[in-house]
Amino acid sequence: MSSRDNNRTARQSEQSQGSTRSASAVEVVGNERMTALAGAVLLVLFTVEMVTAARLRSLLSIHVFVGVLLVGPLTVKIGSTGYRFIRYYTGSPAFVRRGPPRLALRVLAPFLLVTTLVVVGSGIGLLVAGPSQPGSLLFIHGVSSLLWLPLVAVHVFAYIWKTPRLIADDWNERATGRRQESRIRFGVNLGMLLASMVAAILVFPSAAPWVVWSQVNGNIPGPLVVGVVAAVLALLATRPFTWR
Repeated sequence: MSSRDNNRTARQSEQSQGSTRSASAVEVVGNERMTALAGAVLLVLFTVEMVTAARLRSLLSIHVFVGVLLVGPLTVKIGSTGYRFIRYYTGSPAFVRRGPPRLALRVLAPFLLVTTLVVVGSGIGLLVAGPSQPGSLLFIHGVSSLLWLPLVAVHVFAYIWKTPRLIADDWNERATGRRQESRIRFGVNLGMLLASMVAAILVFPSAAPWVVWSQVNGNIPGPLVVGVVAAVLALLATRPFTWR
């Protein structure tokens, strides 16, 4: 083989490797943008849940509806972060180059995941069981909310500074010529949100007994107050908003 053929083969190999690296980098960025969009939706919904939890007597119906509604975006968020976890720990070069989250966030992640699932799961369980036979679900829902609040506060303030940029970049994706990927991410988030909205509408009549219950027991829950105080203390101690 001549030196010219060798050079051509080497250039083709480099171009192939460059194309593979580029595709892998796009996958990493796409995963981050999917997570950011789902996280932004969840932030809005969880904020509504916090506000309505403080005024259950008049806002319990909204609390219940939004509690079911957030299941869709939460599924997307868990799926996208789980995908990154698997790709990183199975040695995907692009995800390894991107690196893991901060050690503190990696340590908090399993606790945040478990408490989130328990908060949402116990809330849906309460909706199914009704106020006449809540069993230990009411206690579990309150305690898990208390534990969840400081964890989610640290998580939110660690990531919120870059979330708007990721969403804006995805919105402007047409400038990079990858509009289809952006539309898919938006479609997945919107589709899961609409699916959970249908579920919320279907189960909403089950909230009626709890609305009656809230007229007598609709005071600000003690775990919410303690959880908010714990969240503030956690933010002051860790200062995640400085993690850049």
